[in-house]
Amino acid sequence: MSASKTDLQGRLCITLFLLLLVVRCVAQVETQTKGCGFPGIPGDPGHNGMPGRDGRDGLRGDKGDRGEIGASGPAGKDGLHGAKGESGEVGPLGPKGKKGENGERGAPGKMGPQGVLGPIGLKGNKGEFGPPGPQGLKGDIGPLGPEGTQGEVGPRGDRGIQGPIGPPGRPGPKGDLGGPGHKGNIGYRGERGGRGEPGEKGQKGDTVIIPKSAFSVGLTELTKLPAPDAPIRFDKIIYNQQNHYSPETGRFTCAVAGAYHFGYHITVFARNVKVALVKNGVKVIHTMDTYQSGEDQAAGGAVVHLAVGDRVWLQVVGGESYNGLFADDDDDTTFSGFLIFGWP
Repeated sequence: MSASKTDLQGRLCITLFLLLLVVRCVAQVETQTKGCGFPGIPGDPGHNGMPGRDGRDGLRGDKGDRGEIGASGPAGKDGLHGAKGESGEVGPLGPKGKKGENGERGAPGKMGPQGVLGPIGLKGNKGEFGPPGPQGLKGDIGPLGPEGTQGEVGPRGDRGIQGPIGPPGRPGPKGDLGGPGHKGNIGYRGERGGRGEPGEKGQKGDTVIIPKSAFSVGLTELTKLPAPDAPIRFDKIIYNQQNHYSPETGRFTCAVAGAYHFGYHITVFARNVKVALVKNGVKVIHTMDTYQSGEDQAAGGAVVHLAVGDRVWLQVVGGESYNGLFADDDDDTTFSGFLIFGWP
């Protein structure tokens, strides 16, 4: 502000000086015009005039240079406690600690899945005959016998009471001779007659042979997780009195033609399950279960008509990832079948 004021005063002085020169020149010209003589020696410059009034504020000047950094002020008061920051990255792995003491031995776990099927070994020597098994359960009731001959017609009952006669109708024209009328209703049943004398004893008839065929088998720890696309060999014999099921081949062979029921119950563990009930190489029904955790259960069954010589078995389909049929001391996988009625 002081520099601007000094500059303004300098400009005012120059302006006054120029005005004085102009006035003097004018006066000199007028003197020459009047013929008064030659101009005189220039006089001494006058004293500085009084400073003029402050001019109006000028335009804002350019921003000045940045000043030097001032002295540091006193330290401020402590701010408020900030919020808890996010967890930092995991630090480097520390040195390995000392080996701890051995813990108690845990309970044995479930048996793992079956390994890859090895090559078939050499046929072993024939074993000795085992002790006779326990007596089997009583068989199911056989089918009904042939229908008996029709009994004799009983004596005719008494005639019923005739109803009242209705009013006579108008006589109509004589019609043609009609056909025979409908058969009348059967009369009331007569009283039961007395018991007749016993007849002579007849000759002894042929003994009725009731056909039987049934089996029930299961897997063991040796045959669990069976190979796919082949009959499953159930080697745990629960019932096979007629020996129509072969544990060596895993197939049931029909010896009595008729209608059969086949069913299976599967404990699923470690892998998925997909099985098919097969008759003479043709898949009859499929059952699938996707393994989740723990132990799952799956089941299926069907009624099938068989002729003598037909064969039925259960097999895994879909590869080794679907053979999770499990069995141990506490879990079973079974396959059963029995004759419902014979077919002549």
